[in-house]
Amino acid sequence: MIKHAYVLLCFCSFFTFSGYGQDDRKPVSAQYSFTLDQAITFALENSYQAINARREVAKALERKWEATASGLPQIGIDANYQNQLKQPVTLIPAEFTGGQPGTFVPVIFGTQHNASATATLSQLLFDGSYLVGIEAAKSFLQYANDTEEKTRLQVRESVINAYGSVLVAQQSVAILESNVATLEKNYRETKIIFENGLAEEEDVEQLQVTLLQIKNQLNNTQRLTRIAKEMFNLTIGVDVNANTTLTESLDQLSSAYTDLNVLTQNFTIENNIDYRLGYLLTEQRRLELKLERSKALPSLGAFINYGTSAFSNEFTIFDSSQPWFQSSILGVNLSIPVFSSFKRRAKTRQARIAFEQANTSFEEIQQQLKLQYDSKLSDYQLSLENYEILKQNLALAKRIENKNQIKYEQGLATSFELRQAQLQLYSAQQEILQSMLAIVNNKAQLETILNIPENQ
Repeated sequence: MIKHAYVLLCFCSFFTFSGYGQDDRKPVSAQYSFTLDQAITFALENSYQAINARREVAKALERKWEATASGLPQIGIDANYQNQLKQPVTLIPAEFTGGQPGTFVPVIFGTQHNASATATLSQLLFDGSYLVGIEAAKSFLQYANDTEEKTRLQVRESVINAYGSVLVAQQSVAILESNVATLEKNYRETKIIFENGLAEEEDVEQLQVTLLQIKNQLNNTQRLTRIAKEMFNLTIGVDVNANTTLTESLDQLSSAYTDLNVLTQNFTIENNIDYRLGYLLTEQRRLELKLERSKALPSLGAFINYGTSAFSNEFTIFDSSQPWFQSSILGVNLSIPVFSSFKRRAKTRQARIAFEQANTSFEEIQQQLKLQYDSKLSDYQLSLENYEILKQNLALAKRIENKNQIKYEQGLATSFELRQAQLQLYSAQQEILQSMLAIVNNKAQLETILNIPENQ
């Protein structure tokens, strides 16, 4: 009789996840060049998470067939050979052989060498838990597919974040290098003026302090650029030291991700992947309740077997003259649960409570998703507004720094005033870069909630 193991197998691993995909990583010496869309497409095929998500779907397909096959005909063959090195002795009354009554005679029954082979065909005719198991296997496969879709959305978002981070780091290096060049020029000119007795030593020291500070930032940003590139390589699924080139600029990326239409797009919560996964959790609890109820139903199975046996006091099992004795049995197994001292009722009630808890959690998930959408929508709007303000701030900071540069050269501004204007400009330059990255990342997060497919 087939037991309930096939159902429990589907349930016990319902939410254990990590398609087929290639295992070979790309060589370090390979050259890569990506636009953002190309990087997303590449990562969806080659990233570690995407590969394992596809494997999980393939595994779920096999598990579905495993559950289905449990109710299909099963054939098994058993073969057995025994060599009774010391055969057991049985005592029988002596009068059976004409001996003295009241005494016993030792006899040996059977032969020393025994062999048998039996083939059995079994078929499950009815079992409520099997029907639940088939339903659970389908839900499990749906969960695997939805989890792969969520992984693809997460990979897309991660690639966008990593791509933008590399561009910000690279542009930061370019800006800092330009700032260092300007400061070095100011420092050299001021030092010459000081040596000619036309400037204070403090003017030289102020410029030197600023120059050292910006050089230190440049060195750190160069290191961060390398780390950002390695993170990008890891995200798309190539060796971290691979040579990759990003062909889009930060300006192009932020412009492409400035989309006011997304602010008016309707949020259909049923399309959200976390909503669907939350629903499948309630389905799991419903099926567990259905399984406990099904255990009160009878189960029915049938079998037929055919066997052959041979017996001999010598090892003649493979001799052509050895006689073999045939046997065959046709049978039906019926199992009817009658009374379990209310054990089944207690387990059913537990499953019902768990189902009610899952429904309550699902309602909470829906409210959290609505709040999350409003929050991400607000973040995206704020990033667009910040970018416009910071563009104006950067333009003002450039004009202020330029005016102080001219006034300093004419002796109308101190080195301290120039340094303050320069630091204000450098801060505005970094803020505008971060605001551009925020636009890209916030839109990517908003698209993830809206479940907008990759490359759309």
